Amino acid sequence: MLQEIIQVYFARQDYFHELLLEHLQLSAISILLALIIGLALGILIAEQDKFSIPVLGTINFIYTIPSIALFGILLPVTGLGNTTAIIALTVYALLPMVRNTYAGLTNIDPVILEAGLGMGSTRWQLLWKVKLPLALPVIMAGIRNMVVMVIATCGIASFIGAGGLGVAIFRGITTYQLALTYLGSLMIAAVALLCDILLGIVEKRITMRVTGNVPDRKRKPYYK
Repeated sequence: MLQEIIQVYFARQDYFHELLLEHLQLSAISILLALIIGLALGILIAEQDKFSIPVLGTINFIYTIPSIALFGILLPVTGLGNTTAIIALTVYALLPMVRNTYAGLTNIDPVILEAGLGMGSTRWQLLWKVKLPLALPVIMAGIRNMVVMVIATCGIASFIGAGGLGVAIFRGITTYQLALTYLGSLMIAAVALLCDILLGIVEKRITMRVTGNVPDRKRKPYYK
């Protein structure tokens, strides 16, 4: 089977590269929209706590809907194609963004906030210069989870007429060509894993910068 997968890839490289590009475009647009909307909602409910229960409750409810069902629910409204896929992926990706942004902003040591207020910081200065930088490691963890989830879920978008590597999976299932299905799945997994590794490196560096920790390899040995 592995040999067959390799043969199919090299025989149809252009086809798979086109699907990969479509997959990355759909994922990138959905991730960007979820990032903007999720951050805005997370900041809103962190600053206005009275909105936290209804917003988080609504997003949690949407998250319980199976992804394929969410695509189907949107079909009568937005029709087949990439638009429906982008909307569904964006909505589905909101939970980790909103939850982590809210958690990061509301779990900051109150002593730090009191010190900022004591130094004369306004509410917005406290948010942008104190809260968000301290919450950034938690927010990055949410972004990391959201990116991997969107890339993986994007594979289902082909069932509603959207592009991406899911097209190869769907075609492989309908024509009983297991090599197409395996290859599409492996490429999606590889992209998701690569993004997770890269974002993990970024998250680690941000965490070290916020906490003030320095990697051991950068510490110079002390000699008497």
